[in-house]
Amino acid sequence: MITAEMTTTDLLETEEAISLVKSVFARELARRLRLSCVSAPIAVLDGTGINDDLNGVERPVVFLVKALAERRAVVVHSLAKWKRLRLHELGIAAGRGLLTDMRALRPDEDYSPIHSIYVDQWDWEQCITAEQRTPEFLRATVEQIYEALRATEAEVAARYPDILPVLPGRITFLHAEDLLRQYPELTPKEREHEAARQYGAVFLMGIGGALGNGEAHDGRAPDYDDWSTETAPGYRGLNGDLLVWHPVLQTALELSSMGIRVDSLALMRQLKVRGCEQRQELDFHGRLLRGELPESIGGGIGQSRVCMFMLRKGHIGEVQVSIWPEEVRRELADAGVTLL
Repeated sequence: MITAEMTTTDLLETEEAISLVKSVFARELARRLRLSCVSAPIAVLDGTGINDDLNGVERPVVFLVKALAERRAVVVHSLAKWKRLRLHELGIAAGRGLLTDMRALRPDEDYSPIHSIYVDQWDWEQCITAEQRTPEFLRATVEQIYEALRATEAEVAARYPDILPVLPGRITFLHAEDLLRQYPELTPKEREHEAARQYGAVFLMGIGGALGNGEAHDGRAPDYDDWSTETAPGYRGLNGDLLVWHPVLQTALELSSMGIRVDSLALMRQLKVRGCEQRQELDFHGRLLRGELPESIGGGIGQSRVCMFMLRKGHIGEVQVSIWPEEVRRELADAGVTLL
């Protein structure tokens, strides 16, 4: 039994359960999407355009490299663009891809039960053809990822009988535009809450571009996910977020952000929308615009969040070691919650 108030034995059991979740899901994901495991960097050189800019305002951890004449390097936010370069370097063919353990630091992250400054996720990327840049292909890929989650939940439940499976048999696909029309008075996070509560598991498409109210559902950098391609009259975006209903927190929990990546036309369009056309001079962007990089689909899947969900934990600090304010530790300890 994995409980909130833990003895040393309980903590060790939780660590073993975390290892089980991570090994099973990585195996299932790699098998379904034909991914090969590869090594990944913790830092990249600044000024190359490789690091993930997230919403464009988060500060990376910066340090100087003595052996490179004090060049600036940054700890990654994610590997969204690095993976596409790596697909090219490894000569991976369409229909296959790569999977890596990503470790990142996001010092501007606000603390919450599901947010930490330490980020661990499965970063994956798969080569596709230009003809596969469609909503149908995106949905088919999401279904494979969802089946990997269901297989993991089933194996965890078999090992720990107190954990009962809750994921529905199918994931529901919604567009952020439709959710806005259904709940115009709610904030984006409140809309996600309602959708996840109703359906149990949702893939919310069209994240990053302006919706009918002139606002984006959530922020996305302009140079990896394609959030601007029109997919139907009034609908844009070949990307989205995978959300589940967390039975302990009683709220929507985002497990993955993913999508079909920008081609040269989408990149130029999105750089213009965000007013950062100067990025086309960076190495990554120039190579993409010259047609040197493959078409791809990819994303990140939060390891600690998947563990939170699978092990029915109410705080991310129960499944990862991070830095927490002392007042948070005291409050959680008073509530019977032990952080790793």
